[in-house]
Amino acid sequence: MHLSEQEVLRRQKREELMAMGIDPYPAEGYTTNTNIRDILMHWKHNKFDFKDVSVAGRLMSFRIMGSASFAELQDETGRIQIYIRRDDICPDEDKTLYNTVFKKLLDIGDIIGINGYCFETQTGEISIHVRSFKLLSKSLKPLPVVKRDEQGNVYDGFTDPEQRFRQRYVDLIVNPENREIFIKRATIIRTMRQIFDNKGWLEVETPILQSIHGGAAARPFVTHHNTLDIPLYLRIANELYLKRLIVGGFDGVYEFGKMFRNEGMDRTHNPEFTALEFYVAYKDYHWMMEFTEELLEKVALAVNEDTKFTFGENVIDFQGPYAKLSIIEAIEKYTGVNVDTASEEELRLKCKEWGIEIDDTMGKAKLIDEIFGEKVEEHLIQPTFIIDYPVEMSPLTKKHRSKPGLVERFELFVNGKEIANAYSELNDPLDQRERFEEQLRLAERGDEEAMALDEDFIRALEYGMPPTAGIGIGIDRLTMLLTNNVSIQEVLFFPQMRPEKKLPPLSEEGKGVLDLLQASVSMPLEELKNQAGLSNKKWDSAIKELTRNGLAKVEKIDDNLTVHLLS
Repeated sequence: MHLSEQEVLRRQKREELMAMGIDPYPAEGYTTNTNIRDILMHWKHNKFDFKDVSVAGRLMSFRIMGSASFAELQDETGRIQIYIRRDDICPDEDKTLYNTVFKKLLDIGDIIGINGYCFETQTGEISIHVRSFKLLSKSLKPLPVVKRDEQGNVYDGFTDPEQRFRQRYVDLIVNPENREIFIKRATIIRTMRQIFDNKGWLEVETPILQSIHGGAAARPFVTHHNTLDIPLYLRIANELYLKRLIVGGFDGVYEFGKMFRNEGMDRTHNPEFTALEFYVAYKDYHWMMEFTEELLEKVALAVNEDTKFTFGENVIDFQGPYAKLSIIEAIEKYTGVNVDTASEEELRLKCKEWGIEIDDTMGKAKLIDEIFGEKVEEHLIQPTFIIDYPVEMSPLTKKHRSKPGLVERFELFVNGKEIANAYSELNDPLDQRERFEEQLRLAERGDEEAMALDEDFIRALEYGMPPTAGIGIGIDRLTMLLTNNVSIQEVLFFPQMRPEKKLPPLSEEGKGVLDLLQASVSMPLEELKNQAGLSNKKWDSAIKELTRNGLAKVEKIDDNLTVHLLS
């Protein structure tokens, strides 16, 4: 394992601390009585409550000034300046705790607990005057250096997306504003859960490992159960199990759950994603449209205190009612083609004319789905219900009560992306068997996303399922919308990533330049060269070595060259 100069030095400091009898990772807990946000919000209004504060957090900066020092401490709630005087923390003759431990053996990134009192500096900054401190965890890796100007704007920050997603723990430390995304995500789920619980619906859990992958059209992940000697699938949906519970007598059930689809990865797709599904007896898709409007209005208000929010260049409003278009009307509106009356071959020719990628396994329903995705979705910016799909596209949906050949289904599109899919649920077991058998015929044509026939689900329907409305909502995509993020990776703590590259063998000069670059992620070329202190020949060799191995790139910004860390 290659260690940078900083990492070697921090390990040495760890050993020195232990030799002094200071455990850099003490087992006992540390009691706090407040947090940084409470201090910053309330100290000026109630100074008496902050005469004895105990907080813990991570050191984010130092300003050593002889017998007194300033530093910044960051906890989950914010960052505050702390003031440490040698004689306060070392009242006796022995000044080792300040002169050696604090000044020489602590680093940015270390976690400490402090006790003291709050005060305001001459410049008006609320700070903590430290009476005592304790090392709680020694950081052995240096944090990226994030520079901020006087207005708080970040430059030379930890901004490379791949690094941020791969090392989310570092991202959350040095870019604490990104925590707000995940706080809002939690608010979305908590708000929905409160609404459902108030309705009297039951939160449930259904199997993730399933013997039949059902409930959606998608390619599953396959695993093997050794004891039973059978293949099992990570669920692509939980729909069929939730509807079994409606058969069993519950009037409303819901589940927030992980789904797994063995498909492509892009800005809106992750192979592991979170979906909400809920099912309510004695309702239909008309009721579900109204409830969805009500639900999303309340969620938007809880997250952003307004039903309107900005996403990219658009201002989107979750206040209902939402526009409604049948899928056939929507395609005809944006293409001029009536897919209802067109034959499969005519649609195939249209797809080729428009450059839509298709193959021979696709039936008419799949072709309609491809046309809709390529020619219509991008136009649906404001919340829009696309309703009444052809029966072939919806094997789990009840046939339309008044429109032959269609089903009672809607998908909700916002900003060109689907975020919800809902039905009047099919509860006729004989019709359901015929739909599954049609899916089997599609599978025989080579459709890898066709649904499997689930005999036990049909058996459940044969006992009788009441009229039911059900919906699935993509929590990740909804979070993207409400936090103004175009990438699903931004709203997942730990998105799926390609395997990390192994560091290739490097020369000593290359390692030295890489160490400098890792501390700041990017740096003006001349500054990096000066810090490296290499001759021109060795510098050229080192920078070429890093760029050749895909570890760094040199980019011209305005009239200056900047070196960026890539891995």
